[in-house]
Amino acid sequence: MSSALSIYEDDDVFAMAREQFRVIADYLQIDVNNRERLMYPKRAIAVTLPVHMDDGSTKTFQGYRVQHHLTLGPTKGGTRFAPSLSMGETAALAMWMSWKCALNGLPYGGAKGGIACDPTKLSRSELEAVSRRYMQEMIPFVGPHTDIMGPDMGTNEQVMAWFMDTYSVYQGYAVSEIVTGKPVSIGGTEGRREATGRGVVYLVERAMDMLKMDPEKCTVIVQGFGNVGSVAALSLALRTGLKVVGLSDATVALYNAKGIDVKAAEQHVLKKGNLRAFDQGDRIDPNEMLLQKCDVLVPAAVDRVITERNAAKLQCRILAEAANGPTSPEADRILDQRWDEVFVIPDILCNAGGVIVSYFEWVQGLQSFMWSETEVTDKLFRILEHSFTQVIRRAKVHKISHRMAALAIGVERVMKAKATRGLFP
Repeated sequence: MSSALSIYEDDDVFAMAREQFRVIADYLQIDVNNRERLMYPKRAIAVTLPVHMDDGSTKTFQGYRVQHHLTLGPTKGGTRFAPSLSMGETAALAMWMSWKCALNGLPYGGAKGGIACDPTKLSRSELEAVSRRYMQEMIPFVGPHTDIMGPDMGTNEQVMAWFMDTYSVYQGYAVSEIVTGKPVSIGGTEGRREATGRGVVYLVERAMDMLKMDPEKCTVIVQGFGNVGSVAALSLALRTGLKVVGLSDATVALYNAKGIDVKAAEQHVLKKGNLRAFDQGDRIDPNEMLLQKCDVLVPAAVDRVITERNAAKLQCRILAEAANGPTSPEADRILDQRWDEVFVIPDILCNAGGVIVSYFEWVQGLQSFMWSETEVTDKLFRILEHSFTQVIRRAKVHKISHRMAALAIGVERVMKAKATRGLFP
């Protein structure tokens, strides 16, 4: 391996993504000469972001953007503001986004970016300054036909609005299609914020239907009560009819076998900012919450929460991976042995709703043509249904896990596209 590629190798998240790719590459019998070209990013950018703070000081932040491949079209991916963000983690997330887009038939390569910072410790003016400086530094490398940004952990509609405005001021006219996940008032799409959570719920319902499970008799535990987890929990409880018995965020994990009022939890978070003081359940160790008996387990927080230490102890029937990379390769091997006990909806399928509706928003921006929320949701479910059917069929015919099937479809499509386009001499 060249020293240039070693910038990713020390990161645990990238090591996980690399191991997943190795397994798929062996399964697909990809020629060893093509593996590094498929796995490593086309472009990785690191930028230094000096920002004036409210106290008069100047603080320097580190920013990243990784564009995995541009074979099928521009790259697409979220922008994460998190204290521990690294180039390796960013590259792993970009790689997963590539397979996710290909699996769902979107004309994108994967990308990811962000800033190593804690947005909760920044004032609004500081957050705006950091956001605008980041986009300003990225202008030479992004564009509506090159790389389109979206929200992720630690960012939201407002940050996307600042990104769009910074890029538009530079261009001299409004360029709404440079970002997705922005407010509807400036070209955003109805239903984008709820898209990932709605997609999770749709796929859980499909899995329950396949397994002949009665929602009214089923329970669910949701780890993570952010944008995705809260939408999923509310919809599963109020629309699908499941009883939510476990709920957590970064401050607390709650368990109540009699059920948690998710609507009340949502209102509490809107007032207090988190679940810390919410009193509808027993405080429980976050790791132990994952092991409680339930019909559906939804990890919707961070990566690598299902590991070799707890995979054999899971007591769920459906594992719906709303987060990116929640299950380690070691845990995968254990779950492969439990295929008849635990029905896994892999992350690149389960949480694809966000990027699918982001695609709709991008198309709307390019064409200046708007759809209603009902139309957007209908189109979302149609794409997810097609992808779900393909994954289940591939897994059944080839006798492989759902994750293997999903990744194989995604990697195969990128590999074939690269082979068709050829390698520039």
